[in-house]
Amino acid sequence: MLQLRSLACLSAIVVLVACSEQEPPAATEPAAPPPAAAAPAAVPAAEPVAAATAPAAFAAVTGERIAAADQEPGNWLSHGRSYGEQRFSPLDQINADTIKDLKLAWYFDFDTNRGVEATPLVVDGVMYTTASWSVVYALDAKTGKQLWRYDPQADRKQAFYACCDVVNRGPAVWGDKVFVGVIDGRLIALDRATGKLVWETLTIEKGKPYTITGAPRVAKGKVIIGNGGAEFGVRGYVSAYDADTGEMAWRFYTVPGNPADGFENAAMENAAKTWTGEWWKGGGGGTVWDSMAFDPELDLLYVGTGNGSPWNQRLRSPDGGDNLFLTSIVALRPDTGEYVWHYQTVPGDTWDFTSTQHILLADLEWGGKVRKVLMQAPKNGFFYVIDRATGELLGADPYVKVTWASHVDLETGRPVEAPNARYDLSQQALQPGPFGGHNWHPMAFNPATNLIYVPTQDLPFLYKEDKAFEPSAAHYNLGIHFDAGALPEDNVKAGEIAKTITGALTAWDPVAKKPRWRVELQDVWNGGVLTTAGNLVFQGTNRGQLNAYRADTGDRLWSADGQTGIHAAPISFAVDGQQFIAISAGSGTAMALPGGQLASHSLPPNRSRMLAFALNGSASLPAAAVVERKVAADLPAVTGNTDALATGKTLYQGYCSRCHGDNVVSGNVIPDLRYSTADVHAQWQAIVRDGALLGNGMMGFKEWLDAEQVAQIQQYVLSRAHAAK
Repeated sequence: MLQLRSLACLSAIVVLVACSEQEPPAATEPAAPPPAAAAPAAVPAAEPVAAATAPAAFAAVTGERIAAADQEPGNWLSHGRSYGEQRFSPLDQINADTIKDLKLAWYFDFDTNRGVEATPLVVDGVMYTTASWSVVYALDAKTGKQLWRYDPQADRKQAFYACCDVVNRGPAVWGDKVFVGVIDGRLIALDRATGKLVWETLTIEKGKPYTITGAPRVAKGKVIIGNGGAEFGVRGYVSAYDADTGEMAWRFYTVPGNPADGFENAAMENAAKTWTGEWWKGGGGGTVWDSMAFDPELDLLYVGTGNGSPWNQRLRSPDGGDNLFLTSIVALRPDTGEYVWHYQTVPGDTWDFTSTQHILLADLEWGGKVRKVLMQAPKNGFFYVIDRATGELLGADPYVKVTWASHVDLETGRPVEAPNARYDLSQQALQPGPFGGHNWHPMAFNPATNLIYVPTQDLPFLYKEDKAFEPSAAHYNLGIHFDAGALPEDNVKAGEIAKTITGALTAWDPVAKKPRWRVELQDVWNGGVLTTAGNLVFQGTNRGQLNAYRADTGDRLWSADGQTGIHAAPISFAVDGQQFIAISAGSGTAMALPGGQLASHSLPPNRSRMLAFALNGSASLPAAAVVERKVAADLPAVTGNTDALATGKTLYQGYCSRCHGDNVVSGNVIPDLRYSTADVHAQWQAIVRDGALLGNGMMGFKEWLDAEQVAQIQQYVLSRAHAAK
């Protein structure tokens, strides 16, 4: 059965809380001990590995170096390699002719089995990367040997508010420091050579449901970071901190607060005119949870903002309005955070059409002259080309199937909504849905082909207003019905639904406004993209393959099995004249996919690792084990009546499905509760209500659920388990 119907799937999502973690496979190098579940230490220490030593001295990473990244193509200095975030490598030792000789050079297994989504950085022969729970690693980029490891001892309770598990999308490097945002809202600075803590600062108000999964950026000596949490009712903002001291330099809020408290600046005062009702009580949303870019010539920092809180506009802004600066690209001055211009992709968003997706800068010939443009393929399905100096819209064209709007009016810059797009009167099946036509997975631009390579997906979604919506700190505050999803099962067979859900790698021509080529993939939620001067495009897949294609034609030239889902984007670097392709591998989602891929009883165990490939590499991965999942023979009987099971299902979908899967069908990251042992069921109340497994991120629900409700959830889970025998 297709499992894309609930909140669980909605988020992709999914893996925020775990009842248990599988034992990770052995590392190729001695790994540091796994993080303890006990209370965090005041100042966690870095853990060096004696067998490997870092370089004695480091050349400082500066803005000049990042701006001139093409002059040192062997390094990967910033999240997108350059300030423009193009994810293009000028290296060409690995090319369309030599790709046949590309082999695994080394691998490093992280000491966790949770998902990894980081873009690693490589600076002067050292790789800096992150894994789940915001743990930071420094590796020898040539051999994969661990130099040091730093565990920030993240507050496991704060992880309850993570949308999509305890992932981290990578570090930033500046000067002699490494910067990482921690899931619990801290920003930390580490010494590049030793991994020791230099400073840390809390970027959120303690107790508020914010989290950080995104990678920081550094511009003009300021470390810039946003956060997530819109679904839990927060007000979005982006902040800048002094790279040397950790002191906050400025903060720009993306939505207005309570007018009675006054406005922080003129931009917020003007934005408030586009809201109605008492929006601030629900937070407003607009979190800056991922994408940023910087143009040093124009001295502009670009940030992408997210959805409203709640999603359903009728509940947060009942009389309509554009609701600035939701679903927008906002240009700011990096020194002060001063507002310069904005472009809003979805005025009055009510569909979770975030504009936090990858922002990419390039110079394109447009209308007979070269324009400095900003490009984005946000969730809403339209590919945008914007003048990055002024915010003028140049182009907006559908890159996937779009049914919520007919087109974008280039004169007004506004989408022309379809008559059935808003779902306040009746449920509506629309495309894209909240997964988006493109999500967080980075795209890439190749200046030789003038093509953008985008991980795309077509997923219909049934939007249905939740007439009984009540905000809660215990679950997502969306204002849509929890059973909303792809298409109604009673109208369309599951197999027919699956045929409408497709993933692809799309080569988009931004000037011609159409795809040049498209490679169909087996699944949605595939990895980010790298393109190189070797006429190559690299992308990982949800099924664990790392593929290479010709950048000009899309012909697949090479593939390697990573033995685990790959969602991150690859990078390329060089050490001692040898080019490498590296990728963080490890599924960060528990969603059940079309065709029942993750509904199987037999699954490869999830693992989290760094893979590095080079020509004529000689390493190999250990044989992949297969975990046989069996329903416990001594499973307790189902004793609840029909009404109790129905109530249990409703509670499960609301409180549990986003982590453990829609209708109790999970993947191999967060446990599938159908396969829980009799011992787990014996401790059910202690786990679900009291938080007995908080060390793994499983927060107790005592504040929101009583013992009878927890028992009803258990009865529903048991009914699903017995059905799986």
